[in-house]
Formats: sequence, C-alpha cells, structure tokens
Amino acid sequence: MDWTAWLVLLLAYLFGSVPAGAWVARWYGIDIQKVGSGNTGATNILRTLGAGPALAVATFDVLKGGIAVWLARFVGIEGPLLGGVALAAALGHNYSIFLRFTGGKGVATSFGTLLFLDPPLALLTFPVGIATMWLTRFVSAGSMIGALTAAVMTLALGRPLWEILTVTALSALVFWTHRDNIKRLQAGNERRLGDKAAAPTDGVTR
Repeated sequence: MDWTAWLVLLLAYLFGSVPAGAWVARWYGIDIQKVGSGNTGATNILRTLGAGPALAVATFDVLKGGIAVWLARFVGIEGPLLGGVALAAALGHNYSIFLRFTGGKGVATSFGTLLFLDPPLALLTFPVGIATMWLTRFVSAGSMIGALTAAVMTLALGRPLWEILTVTALSALVFWTHRDNIKRLQAGNERRLGDKAAAPTDGVTR
C-alpha cells in the first residue's frame, strides 16, 4: 500500500478512537473505566448512568463507524481498502489512543461500519441480535449471535471476498472482546440486561 492508503486507515482509526462513553461519563463526574465492566460502550453506560446517556453513546458509536466508511466511499475508496477502513474504525473504538489503547467492545461501531458498508446485510443482522438479546436478557449473547449472523450471511448472500473477510474479521473481533463474557456465560454469572453496574472503585467521583 502507498502512503495515502496508510493515511486513510490511520484517520479511520483516529475517528473510531473518539471515546464518547468515557467523555459522557466524565461529564457526570464518573470514570467509566473504574465502574462495572470497565468498558466505555453503551451497555456499561446504561448500567451506570441510565438509558438517556446510553442511547446518546450508542448513537455516536454507530455513527462514527458508519461515517468513517461513508467518508471513505465519498472520496472514491472501495474494495479491500474500504474493508480496512471499517476494521480500523472498530479497532479504534476497542483500543482508543485517547484511553491508552483501551476502550469498548466494538459492537455498535462495527454495526455502524456494516450499516454503511452493506445496508441490506446490516438490516438482516440487526433483528437477530436484538431478538437474541431480548429473549436471553444477555447483551453479550445478542452481540455475538448478531456478529456471527453477519459473517454467515456474507457467505449466504455471495458477497465479494473482501467483504466476507472484512465482516468475518469484525465478527471475530467481537468474539475476542467478549471472551470474559463467554466465561461468565459458561459459569452462569453473566450480568443480564437491566442489571446495575457494580459500585465504583475508590477514587471515582460522582
């Protein structure tokens, strides 16, 4: 790749790195990385601050992934490099340079990239994840089943190889960031939707 491709990927990473959850929580006087799961995504915000802030964070996280892909397409980027933009945005969310390379689990941001990368695929996948979440009351289960569905559907729908690899990589990243959730699901102590976050550790202000 030439330097312009690396620049595009770097910008996508930086765009994905914007930690809306951490900044919103800080507005409320809370270090979200010291509360609950320690993740900066909407689920931990929901358990800590409630539905309003969580909705705002989720919307921002979806849009930052989607806008990264949209801007890349706007300047004529397609194919494997566009897939790289989607993956870079998700990696930025999970390993934000603004949070010492920590962050969230990348579900909303990955969905945002998919929504702008392949809207029909995203709209097929979304109800599966939401239904799983609703039936099991596990956000983690809905996230992983939704991610797996997206990867399978790229094959079933005969999408281009670069898109199959992109969505499979995004799906694998979701499973990787949920590895602790998988252990808790197996142990039977995973937090359910609606559970409150654990009390903050020492030094966290409210």
